[in-house]
Amino acid sequence: MTRDVFPILGIDHVEFYVGNALQAAAFYQHRFGFRETAYAGLETGWTDRASRVIEQGELRFVLTGALDPASPIAEHVRVHGDGVKVVALQVPNAEDAFAHATRAGAIGIEEPTTTEDEHGKVTIASIAAYGETVHRLVQRDDYSGAFLPGYRPASAPLDRSVGLVQLDHVVANVELGKMNEWASYYEKVMGFANLVHFRDDEISTEYTALMSKVMWDGVGRVKLPINEPAAGKRKSQIDEYLEFYRGPGVQHLALRTDDILRTVTELRARGVEFLRVPDTYYEETAARFADLPEVDVAKLAELAILADRDDEGYLLQIFTKPVMDRPTVFFEVIQRAGSRGFGLGNFKALFEAIEREQALRGTL
Repeated sequence: MTRDVFPILGIDHVEFYVGNALQAAAFYQHRFGFRETAYAGLETGWTDRASRVIEQGELRFVLTGALDPASPIAEHVRVHGDGVKVVALQVPNAEDAFAHATRAGAIGIEEPTTTEDEHGKVTIASIAAYGETVHRLVQRDDYSGAFLPGYRPASAPLDRSVGLVQLDHVVANVELGKMNEWASYYEKVMGFANLVHFRDDEISTEYTALMSKVMWDGVGRVKLPINEPAAGKRKSQIDEYLEFYRGPGVQHLALRTDDILRTVTELRARGVEFLRVPDTYYEETAARFADLPEVDVAKLAELAILADRDDEGYLLQIFTKPVMDRPTVFFEVIQRAGSRGFGLGNFKALFEAIEREQALRGTL
């Protein structure tokens, strides 16, 4: 039996650096159904930043804004716009994880540090990832506080859930020629394996193409697809992201639901905008799912939800338009029924929809 050299319990949280944490929290609460559960800032003794923790199901996002214009947080937002700074991994032992990672070639950002309060103690370390993205290693030791020491619980959080239950995967965009390098990084540092590799001829349209490798921990707690651009007639979505984000980073986060019809209906009612594929897509989809009456293709078409199937089952998915001013970060909503795939059968229609949005922005 092979020993897990870098045991991971799951994704602990994702931290965004944003221009205004208060307003970002309000956006995610009202549009996406999150509730605010914890806060740290001036009132808790922090003078350089304010952070608001929002949750839904097992999802936990941290929205952090600068209080000092000279801080690294403000500089990150100036360069990249609002975006993901930290993908935090919960580990059973942060010191062991940090030691293994740095021995394997990871760049250490923060040495293991333990903080505690009346709710217990937490040990945190950090290592560098692609671009300016960081993996925080979090060891909680049965910590029972609102989030971490230094945070206070939010007062009377309202439950506006739309049925999002878990973070399914986190997708990175990296520069041309860097996908294999980062795939090797996750193999060496975390013991990850390549779950699936999509070639440029599998992810292409008449105009653009990309390549992707999905790295995972072997059990499905953490899945990290890595995209890079490929040669095409026009600027791909990956090229557009790299241009506006000013480098590699997290492109999108896939949020899992157990009832995508209900979730997307709620999100649309709250003003979330999604990409839409041509109606002809659903004619072919109806034929592919003719033997599965539980898949209501007419309802999927009404809500612009995509469907794909493989030997293990099927999945339903939909993608928002960018949720930042820059055409960078967006979200996927996904429901799985057995399938561990990523919607290969939907790629062409999806990327043509993305290209239509690029054309409207003048960036194709």
